[in-house]
Amino acid sequence: MSERSERLMKRRPSTVSRRLPLVWLALHRRRRMLFGLLLGMVVFETLIVVITSTVPPGELFGARRTPPGAFKAFSGSNGDVSIASYPGLLGAGLTHPFWIALQLTVIGSLGAAAVAADVESGTIELLMTRPLSRRRLLAERTGALVAASVLLSAAATLTIALGVAASPALRAAVPEGGVFVAGLMGCALAFSLTGPVLAVSAFTRRRAYVIGAAVAFGAVGFALNFVALAWSPAAPLRYVSPFHYYTPGDVLAHGGVPWASFGVLMAVGAVGLLAAFRLLERRDLAI
Repeated sequence: MSERSERLMKRRPSTVSRRLPLVWLALHRRRRMLFGLLLGMVVFETLIVVITSTVPPGELFGARRTPPGAFKAFSGSNGDVSIASYPGLLGAGLTHPFWIALQLTVIGSLGAAAVAADVESGTIELLMTRPLSRRRLLAERTGALVAASVLLSAAATLTIALGVAASPALRAAVPEGGVFVAGLMGCALAFSLTGPVLAVSAFTRRRAYVIGAAVAFGAVGFALNFVALAWSPAAPLRYVSPFHYYTPGDVLAHGGVPWASFGVLMAVGAVGLLAAFRLLERRDLAI
């Protein structure tokens, strides 16, 4: 072992690496990716706050013009919150395709690494030769994924919170605590996607399938919600989209936790996670 490797081993947090080695290893291997995503999230949300606080929302769409109702999907609203408002513009920063892409990158990458990547590469058999149960393998790697998603949501939330605190106009339009409730809902949305993605990872042997599932769940879910808001005959489709229950624009405008929507998102994630454990227990890891 080189001197550099020895120094790195000594610097590792002994408590975490000893008790939760797979959590630490999953995050350590993707530390550069996570750092880049966190930095990108902070820069993007800072840009959203600057635009929101310097340009009156109505001017973004021209004088005497009301944005179409479908734009509620971009502001994270199922009610009366227009994107041409301070809560709507800030909500757009939490439902923008860039925000979704960053979240899906974390979920797809760490979700694929949970099981499918090791099965595809053949390293799963080496892991199983150690005194390591399948449940612990999936539990610790799920913990790493959830931790990364929470960090990403926290970066967006804190950036917006600082921007709101620094702007009198935003403070007057956004209720105290509304930003943090929006961040909580962002974590719930990520978990609702994490569960099904982990179930796919526990079932398949190809990491590409897991990444594809993450993109499909996120992109198709957003598209369904957009179509449901834009076209009244398709309105019932909104109930099958996680973005119908994730409404940061409404939360930023009115405050308070929408417990029913929060419960739906958490329940979907929990069902997917339980399915992942069940599938992993039953599958043959050799094929």
